[in-house]
Amino acid sequence: MTIEVTRDGAVATVRFARPEKLNALTLAMYDDLGRAFAEIGSDDRIHAVVLAGAGDRAFCVGADLTESIPALASGRFDISAWDPAHLKTGAFYKPIVAAIRGLCLGGGFEIMLATDLRIAAEDAVFQLPEVGHGFVPAGGTLVRLTRQIAYAHAMELMLTGRRFTAAELLSRGVLNQVVASDRVEATAAALAAEIADRSPLAVQTIKEAALTLHDLPVAEAFAREAALGQRTFTSDEAKRALTRFASSGERKTGRD
Repeated sequence: MTIEVTRDGAVATVRFARPEKLNALTLAMYDDLGRAFAEIGSDDRIHAVVLAGAGDRAFCVGADLTESIPALASGRFDISAWDPAHLKTGAFYKPIVAAIRGLCLGGGFEIMLATDLRIAAEDAVFQLPEVGHGFVPAGGTLVRLTRQIAYAHAMELMLTGRRFTAAELLSRGVLNQVVASDRVEATAAALAAEIADRSPLAVQTIKEAALTLHDLPVAEAFAREAALGQRTFTSDEAKRALTRFASSGERKTGRD
């Protein structure tokens, strides 16, 4: 199996594990990645995810040019078969932190866009090369990129097909942090652990809101926001946290 899943407390790490091929995705790997996300999504013990690539040469260079791309070009199946791997189906509201080293190209870039926080190496390289090959980045990018960053920046990435540095993508808002290559995974893991230590219900509700409210009419979005907020305010997690907070406040003021 070339998609590896490991667990450390409440954090799961999903890893593209084909470093000899720059973590290019075979058909089987797309299936395995979709299954991994589904299993993590239904595991209440996991509160956050790190997505990384094996080795330091590549995060992921996308679909395997010797198998996956020819299969698409031949019309044997539609790209929607990869929706679970691209997190285009279902409701996956657990936060994902991408740890990016080396090349992040094509489908690898597209899967990165399905993550919530992104830590990249200083020497990481990014590209959406599809336009130069006569097709388009349809693994979520056509929808996600213009919603995540400024329109002009998104169009430059998609229309030119050229390579970009980590510093360039940091300045365009695609990345959260750029660090030395040997610090990427530790930084991503620490960030995931920090988030995993927060209320799972609150964290997942924030992500749900971010992904589902922005296209609604304002009045409908506010109504839905209120419903999501009420769900957290009345939760057992919130009640326990408020009780702890009140007790802590009383101790600080000297009351017993």
